[in-house]
Amino acid sequence: MRRHFHKMHGLGNDFVIVDARDEPFDVTDALARAIADRRTGIGCDQLIMLEASDSADLRMRIWNSDGGEVESCGNATRCVVQLTGARTIESAGGLLEGENLGSEVEVSLGEPRFDWEDIPLAYPMDTSALPMAWDRLEHPQALNVGNPHIVFFVDDIEAVPLEELGAKIEFDPAFPERINVNVAEVGSDGIRLRTWERGAGLTLACGTGACATAVAAIKSRRASSPLSVTMPGGSLTIAWQPGEPIRMRGAATHVFEGELDLESLQ
Repeated sequence: MRRHFHKMHGLGNDFVIVDARDEPFDVTDALARAIADRRTGIGCDQLIMLEASDSADLRMRIWNSDGGEVESCGNATRCVVQLTGARTIESAGGLLEGENLGSEVEVSLGEPRFDWEDIPLAYPMDTSALPMAWDRLEHPQALNVGNPHIVFFVDDIEAVPLEELGAKIEFDPAFPERINVNVAEVGSDGIRLRTWERGAGLTLACGTGACATAVAAIKSRRASSPLSVTMPGGSLTIAWQPGEPIRMRGAATHVFEGELDLESLQ
């Protein structure tokens, strides 16, 4: 059995996208891992499936490369808007809105949430400065932007051994649904960011990570809106004011399309 797919990326954060609006596509954790495998599959950070929706132009479901299904992905949302022309997208992280601006795509991710239950945390804590530390990383801000994030502001993001600490923090028992980990450096021209993505590891870019970090910087008065967030794969422009949705603008790139041989991936 074969299924058509598109390969796209947002600043190097890459996706295999399967449109299942007319023909169902049964995704298991094992199949998601097989498709995402960069040696024996197509290779991607996330598998994206599009389905019909009663409340939006379409529904987007997301599997990380470890096979786990997650709620939201900002870079994937921009890619789906560019690919399909959808203006509204239903996701497990909430209703998303988008607009194709030509060279860039802008999406709205809804309002961030800051209560400990909404992130979620295992027990009540001050989410503006969690009383926790891992090595030199301490007192992060925690928030949910459709999926859970913590943000550490540091003097030098390159000095942080995120490849070692990322998984340790992601699987800390304080985070019952695991956590995305961001280390950020604020400068005069915006924010530099590295992200350990839940279920995918170090990534070239994380759209929801950029949004979470920008919101944390604005909320703590380290920066003002709008601002540029630069990751290894490129930059996004994030705008947010308290009580309003987060708006993210940046590139979305179509790489190629092809056919999945599902029998060979079993």
